[in-house]
Amino acid sequence: MEDFNFNNTSLNRSYNNSNSTSGNDEGDNNVNFLLRVVTYIVIAIGLPLILVAIYSLYSLVRKDHVAPIYVINLLISDLIQLCSMIVMEAQHEALESHFSIYTYKYGMLASVGFMVCVALERYLVITHPLWYRFRRTIKISVVICAIVWALPLVPMLAFYLRSERKVGATVVILLLLLPFPLFIFFLSGTLKALSACKSVPFVEKRRIVATLVLVLLIYTLLFLPFIINLFLRGLMNRYVKSLVFLCNMFLRLSPLADLVLYIFMRKGTIDKLLASLCCCRMDSNDEQLNIDNMCAASTI
Repeated sequence: MEDFNFNNTSLNRSYNNSNSTSGNDEGDNNVNFLLRVVTYIVIAIGLPLILVAIYSLYSLVRKDHVAPIYVINLLISDLIQLCSMIVMEAQHEALESHFSIYTYKYGMLASVGFMVCVALERYLVITHPLWYRFRRTIKISVVICAIVWALPLVPMLAFYLRSERKVGATVVILLLLLPFPLFIFFLSGTLKALSACKSVPFVEKRRIVATLVLVLLIYTLLFLPFIINLFLRGLMNRYVKSLVFLCNMFLRLSPLADLVLYIFMRKGTIDKLLASLCCCRMDSNDEQLNIDNMCAASTI
């Protein structure tokens, strides 16, 4: 399982093995300390905010409002990651349980799956609004969520039952690379269909495009380094210490990134942000106009 280990303990072991040859004990200790600090910050900020977000969405369900079920499951997968991170940080290296490590991996893979569901839902709202409005049912959403929760078990079983190390790494790489072209397809298809779509208000269109762009950015910045590292270590038998550190750092930030995604998807968030930006731009233009008028008056 070492190809799929990206927790603090595996990183520390990798650094300790490299220390015997490089002798950079102080630098590696600083890197490990920085990673722990980032982990504590993510837990301290992400855990209460995600709980509040889940409660707010649950209150929408109780009031018979249409709640984004995929976003709820995405936040639950982030909550699983945060709880696993707490357990991994609290456990001693010698007593570290594989259960917390595998739970963290499971939550991370599930979050990727629900990011795809969120992007697909936004894509269908623009490209097929009537079909989506009449064909979207709670039963279909529940079935899709069950499939997404079950899919991460495939790479886990592949690692447990593999005959070669490269088989498990190949399965994980394929599963994690599949969402990337899907995100690009959803974004490009949405942009092409924006002009022809008349049933969706302009504000909703703007929020949907912002959501798709943010999903693509989150996946590109946070998950692609891990895929590259897994490819180098699992298939090419190469090890890059700085890349391992970046993978651990970026993956720990994914719950906060999903929380930002949830905030952007809320009605009014994008509008207030753009309104503030427009006001700032108008103020700067007015200030520049006043300066120009003063200069013109002084020349006269």
